[in-house]
Amino acid sequence: MINAKLMQLMVDVSNDGIVVAEHEGDDNILIYANKAFERLTGFSADEILYQDCRFLQAEDRDQPAVGVIRQALETGEPCRQVLRNYRKDGTSFWNELSITPVFNDAENSMYFLGIQKDVTEQVLAQEKIVELQAELAQARLEIEALKRKIL
Repeated sequence: MINAKLMQLMVDVSNDGIVVAEHEGDDNILIYANKAFERLTGFSADEILYQDCRFLQAEDRDQPAVGVIRQALETGEPCRQVLRNYRKDGTSFWNELSITPVFNDAENSMYFLGIQKDVTEQVLAQEKIVELQAELAQARLEIEALKRKIL
């Protein structure tokens, strides 16, 4: 069996941001954040512990993913969503957030494990592909219109 010290070391060296939140009323209070979370967000653990993780959305809480996450937290279900978050310096990044409930012996979720991956490059690349596909479709329409004029 793995000991607690080795487990802590493995979590701390992870490339992905890892947080643990404790469910309290309507909030999920952060009680742990690893070094990768600090690097990803620019916030030190001391700055963010004992508050709800919603601060990462700043005023940008009207995202469909936020509602899905909220519902999963309320029902104690795992979920994975991509949402826009904000670093301490105000810059945005796209976060693939995976949330897993941790249940006690009575099957009540007491904690949530959150794993964050910065997927900004992938989201921007996908947006560029969609933009280029739209431009290509428009160019095809223009070519067809020119063909009809010539014929």
